[in-house]
Amino acid sequence: MPTPCVIVQSNMEVLLNVDNEQHKDARDAIAPFTELVKSPEHFHTYSISHLSLWNAASTGLKAVDVLERLKKFSSYEIPATVVNEITEYMSRYGTLRLLKNGGDLVLESDSVPLFIELCGRKEIQNYIERFTSKNSAVVNPLVRGKLKIVLTELGFPVQDLAGYIQGDPLEIEMRETTADTDEKFALRDYQKDAAQVFYASGSEKGGSGVIVLPCGSGKTIIGMSAMALVKAHTLILTPSVTAARQWIREILQKTTLTEDQVKEYSGDVKHIAPVTVATYQILTQRGHKKKEKKSSNAKENPSDKEPETPHDFSNFPLFSSHKWGLMIYDEVHLLPAPVFRFSADMQATRRLGLTATLVREDHKESDVFSLIGPKKFDLPWRLLEEQGWIAQAKCHELRVPMPTELRLVYAVAPLREKIVIASCNPKKTAVVKELLEKHCEQTDRILIIGQYIEQLEQLAKELNTPLITGKTPNRERDKIYDSFRRGEIRVLMVSKVGNFAIDLPDASILIQISGTFGSRQEEAQRLGRVLRPKKDGRPAMFYSIVSKDSREQEFAMNRQLFLAEQGYSYEVG
Repeated sequence: MPTPCVIVQSNMEVLLNVDNEQHKDARDAIAPFTELVKSPEHFHTYSISHLSLWNAASTGLKAVDVLERLKKFSSYEIPATVVNEITEYMSRYGTLRLLKNGGDLVLESDSVPLFIELCGRKEIQNYIERFTSKNSAVVNPLVRGKLKIVLTELGFPVQDLAGYIQGDPLEIEMRETTADTDEKFALRDYQKDAAQVFYASGSEKGGSGVIVLPCGSGKTIIGMSAMALVKAHTLILTPSVTAARQWIREILQKTTLTEDQVKEYSGDVKHIAPVTVATYQILTQRGHKKKEKKSSNAKENPSDKEPETPHDFSNFPLFSSHKWGLMIYDEVHLLPAPVFRFSADMQATRRLGLTATLVREDHKESDVFSLIGPKKFDLPWRLLEEQGWIAQAKCHELRVPMPTELRLVYAVAPLREKIVIASCNPKKTAVVKELLEKHCEQTDRILIIGQYIEQLEQLAKELNTPLITGKTPNRERDKIYDSFRRGEIRVLMVSKVGNFAIDLPDASILIQISGTFGSRQEEAQRLGRVLRPKKDGRPAMFYSIVSKDSREQEFAMNRQLFLAEQGYSYEVG
């Protein structure tokens, strides 16, 4: 019988005693339906939300499973309000369904009273074309995505079983050996499982959803495996040109597709092929704006602006000009608002989201849930580490005092400026130099990453280290990255462009000198840059340098939350 280490509170919070020997088992048990809120020394606080319960329900967990897990580790009886809330909200997933009936898109429910009540809501009425019974109605297929968002906001997420268009066919298989090196290649069991869960044998229950796995675990391979199952023309959306080209390289290495079948659509080149890899940036590039006459003293009122539509973005026809059978959203947690809006109109296309964390700092997780799909598959990072699929990681927070004169400037600075002052603390330079000296072996590849360009430029000059920022041309970036991979460059400095989608398998040490306020997903993405397993089995080292007793130190605690949820701890020095 496990020792109780959990306290479930009536406000839907769960306290986990991390000093208890069973806390790791308890953490893994509650992770699918909770989110870590704070992680001080002895008790970590998790929150159970409606969205976390619906995501759990979409993976097949039932309310009885959730309650059983809580009871197994709970020190006290679970409050009745929590039992009722879990039972009520998990039962709502699947109560409303979208189905195809002939050529009609139909919204139906098992509950007649609920259906009548919801359809009487002003937010829903405009979407209904006609009622076919007391518990079903034909809705406009063009508003499939918008209806799903509204119903989720009302607390009744709809299960979309309306199916998908097939898209133009494309014969594609995964290779057994890589095209360039002829090395043997096989999908890992969890990669096969993730792709199969998404596809669900082609049934209406599959075809849209999000796969959540750590960086370095092969999410790109899962995307390619999904393509091989769907066998249709595919549009892949990525956060950068570097990421797009990595996708193209991987596809050509590990699938039977040829160069004329896989093309890049970016600011550099614009080709459309059966598999097209585009960037979010190029899709959200605005077209020519209409010129409006304004008096010279007129002030712009944001409320006077017309809402943006896909027509405001010059490259959005890429979505609709081709019969795509699958859309893959790489780093789906970064999805820009305009792509969200257009994705609402693409609900008849299969959609796969890939990410290391569903955390969004703008709290738009429910939009990902509604428009891309619910979480279909995830695994604890520590489990993959134990199995050797990602590197063991050791995290350190190094707290550095500010110089006296800077501390005085910091003391009187406005709140928003305090974080900048603390982040650019000049004493961090000496700490970086100490770390570089500590890890001076020729086999160590070190990434230094930060938020503030001036800080990075000054440090790069002092260390005589290459620096990649958003202004670095793509061709130059590729050359620098290749030099780093080959070992010609041992230390590389990057701005926030290095947060994601850099395939640098030999990088084993990351030094973070500044970050985006308290961004949890950024912290996870940055650790992910060094998580690919090393050939010699060495661990990944993650150093976060923060100014002691400052706003930056406070934000660092929030940044670490997602990784703490995955079982990582920071050694503070």
